Amino acid sequence: MKSKNAGFDLVVDLPMLITVSALLVFGLLMLYSASWDVSWRASQDVNYFFVRQLIWLGIGLVTGLAFYVMDYHRWEKNHLAIVAILFTLLLLLAVLIVGKGSARSLFGGKSVQPSELAKLVIVIYLAVWLNSKGEKIKQVGFGLLPLAGILGSVGGLIAVQTDVSAAATVFFLGLLLFFMAGGSLFQILVLLVGSGTLGGVIVTLRKPEVYQRILDFWVNIKDINTIGSEQIEKSFTAFINGGGFGVGLGKGIAKLVLLPVPHTDSIFAVVGEELGFVGASLLVLLYAFLLWRGMVIAKNAVDGLGSLLAAGLTFWIVFEAYVNIAVIIGLLPVAGNPLPFMSLGGSNLIVTLAAVGIILGVGRHAELKRKSEERRSLGAVVDLRGRDGRRYVSSRSRSAGHSRRS
Repeated sequence: MKSKNAGFDLVVDLPMLITVSALLVFGLLMLYSASWDVSWRASQDVNYFFVRQLIWLGIGLVTGLAFYVMDYHRWEKNHLAIVAILFTLLLLLAVLIVGKGSARSLFGGKSVQPSELAKLVIVIYLAVWLNSKGEKIKQVGFGLLPLAGILGSVGGLIAVQTDVSAAATVFFLGLLLFFMAGGSLFQILVLLVGSGTLGGVIVTLRKPEVYQRILDFWVNIKDINTIGSEQIEKSFTAFINGGGFGVGLGKGIAKLVLLPVPHTDSIFAVVGEELGFVGASLLVLLYAFLLWRGMVIAKNAVDGLGSLLAAGLTFWIVFEAYVNIAVIIGLLPVAGNPLPFMSLGGSNLIVTLAAVGIILGVGRHAELKRKSEERRSLGAVVDLRGRDGRRYVSSRSRSAGHSRRS
């Protein structure tokens, strides 16, 4: 899709755009179905949470559009990545200062969560940092130690908010990007130990009780039979009720009497009951298609920075989705990851759409460069043929003139 406005070309990867649009529509339908009861109990308005999500969606779409039209090289050239990571660290510190207990939000609102922003920013910053360092990232003093410091600081500050799943996501993304930039498995192990140690020091100094949650999660990972939490048992009940094709959109009862948070972490269970195995499988396939399309954009990027950004952000979105799904079907312990495009939450929705905007922007940049090269190539061929034609006509004219003189 292409349009021109004041000399500006808009080129959009249609398969990616259609997939994201389908996920957003899917998410709004399921959120309304899953949230009307809790909305009524919270505010005596069945539309309360749904309207809030629409507002966040509007903000997210504007944010995504802004990142789409912005040249992603500005993150590197204008040092925006450094500003973003410093701002994120300040927000994480602010949560510790103004928050109480296990607070993860600012201003007492559940939708303003710096830990969600940290997931987006860590990918951007590491992509810029790794791309700029090149082979130097493999040097212990120049690459591994600074990177361990970055991951350990961000992950540790998130972990002390008892958002262990978000901290784990940040570590996973950092290690993945380092591997994509050329790091070896041994170096990844060194990086994991270094960043984990720093994160552990931060947790020890601020909130050592977080270790118990980490240990509980690790025990459940080692023995899946210990997972069987009440939330997962209720999710299984919802899937059993849904069967193959579900009980119908809006007709589920698990969200009313079983699931503790049907509009956030457990929304996939609502999908399973109301749309059945077929609807749940369709959602899983949409995320898989998103992964494939993101990898295509990363592969076709014009440079390493674009590849790292597109791949890292795509992996983050799909990783979050599949972790949430794995928790609901009992393959992982309860982690608290939202389901992207589906779960209620302004912070997650906005940063996810911002990530989509950057991914589409990488694709736009590559497509515009390809079209520009095609136009130059075509222009060169036309110009060459024109000059050949002039030489041919001139030759005939000279030949005809010679004949007449003879």
